[in-house]
Amino acid sequence: MTAQATFNPQAFIELALSRGVLKFGEFTLKSGRVSPYFFNAGLLNDGEALSLLASGYATKLTECNNVEVVFGPAYKGIPFVAATAVALSQNHGVSVPWGFNRKEAKDHGEGGVLVGASVAGKKVWIIDDVITAGTAIREVVTILKNAGAQIAGVLVALDRQEKGQGDLSAIQEVQKELEIPVHALVT
Repeated sequence: MTAQATFNPQAFIELALSRGVLKFGEFTLKSGRVSPYFFNAGLLNDGEALSLLASGYATKLTECNNVEVVFGPAYKGIPFVAATAVALSQNHGVSVPWGFNRKEAKDHGEGGVLVGASVAGKKVWIIDDVITAGTAIREVVTILKNAGAQIAGVLVALDRQEKGQGDLSAIQEVQKELEIPVHALVT
């Protein structure tokens, strides 16, 4: 029997602030937009921080009931998805295969852009840090669908509440365009 960990969003925000993961000021994002804050999930780079984030992802995924594979987009998503698979097993007694993509296809060894669990015919949840414009998520969804995956949803650590191109938020645009749910641990 495993002990079920409970994710505490307030503790996560406090950790993000204390580690400089969440900063306030004026920042130009990859999308070119200027934001009053910046969330650098790459600074969640030790066991305590990664464990807290992974426990949040795992707890949220257990509420979804349709998780056959978890997938982390290169590069930040890779440690997140690996840690999430461990948290699902240790905290919830659920063993879920995981995988990730390479940014460049490999022509030797196992080859291709996908690494880890097969996604063909599987319900796949994508684990990432944030959605700003949705470009990276759209690219990964295309890669996964081309490999035969059924995209069950996207789970991000932080909903930036970033405005999309029209009246919808970036997350709402992704949900509408790709017809998949997007959930966030904190808003």
